[in-house]
Amino acid sequence: MRVAIVGASGAVGQEFLRILAQREFPIDELLLFGSSRSAGTTYTFRGKEIKVQLLQDNDDFKGVDIAFVSAGGGTSQQFAQTITRHGAVMIDNSSAFRMDKDVPLVVPEVNPEDALTRPRGIIANPNCTTIMMVVALAAIERLSHIKRIHIASYQSASGAGAAAMAELEQQYREVLDGKPATISKFPHQLAYNVIPQVDVFTDNGYTKEEMKMFNETQKIMHSDVLTSATCVRVPSLRSHSESIWIETAEPITPAQAREAFSTAQGVTLMDNPSEGIYPMPLHLAGKDDVYVGRIRADLSNPCGLSFWLVSDQIRKGAALNAVQIAEYLIQQGNVG
Repeated sequence: MRVAIVGASGAVGQEFLRILAQREFPIDELLLFGSSRSAGTTYTFRGKEIKVQLLQDNDDFKGVDIAFVSAGGGTSQQFAQTITRHGAVMIDNSSAFRMDKDVPLVVPEVNPEDALTRPRGIIANPNCTTIMMVVALAAIERLSHIKRIHIASYQSASGAGAAAMAELEQQYREVLDGKPATISKFPHQLAYNVIPQVDVFTDNGYTKEEMKMFNETQKIMHSDVLTSATCVRVPSLRSHSESIWIETAEPITPAQAREAFSTAQGVTLMDNPSEGIYPMPLHLAGKDDVYVGRIRADLSNPCGLSFWLVSDQIRKGAALNAVQIAEYLIQQGNVG
């Protein structure tokens, strides 16, 4: 099994290295690729030093079985044919191909079978906020069809990359020292603030991040569910949170929801609010699951249910989801 990571030096690329090692993913040879800035850098994987190669339009991917790609949409579009031309399965973490009809958009806990049909050799990894949400929603959908979703996301600095995390820490130091805050990775100062904007605005007043949740949820769940999202950047370092309200075709009690969440793949129930037990990003960085709590009936709708969830968006929201897709393909004998 020959595996490649494209964008090896980025936050998600580094997470790929950790997850592949932790899960003992079957790799005979690992290749690392990056831009001219990271080419030549070496990383240790399973005790072996591996040098990052410059990503080029050549035959470097000949013999590669799986390529995990996290280098931005432009790079994915530019090099997709290079990566897949010799038969490699490209699992892409960017938004470049997510809504293409001939590219499956996959969350293994929800629609793993979609990964088996990939006319272009590409499988798209959904947006992090969508992944977290649909892992939890799949448990409810099995009880009753979800008709409508309202969601407010509380997205950490790491969603904008490693440099954004460093900027948030820098801003706190600068503010405490009485200096002007450096603002580069965010539209406004994030330290001691929340910003009701993630990504750029579209003509309908929603941001691209919010529209991803609308479109991707329908594609993943093969559903006509309607989603209205407000995505907010908050000054936590890692792990995103989401406050979710759903309307189902038939009423679902909080007890039924707790039971469904407690047995769902990829979900951990953390729901004892009277004891102060509910998911919080401070404690869940580095964890694999989607953590769900604050489960309660919606007071305004007999078919409504509200809950809160937290997940590490660099792991389950990006690298881990991609690795789980690859593991499923291997289990099905559908790669290599």
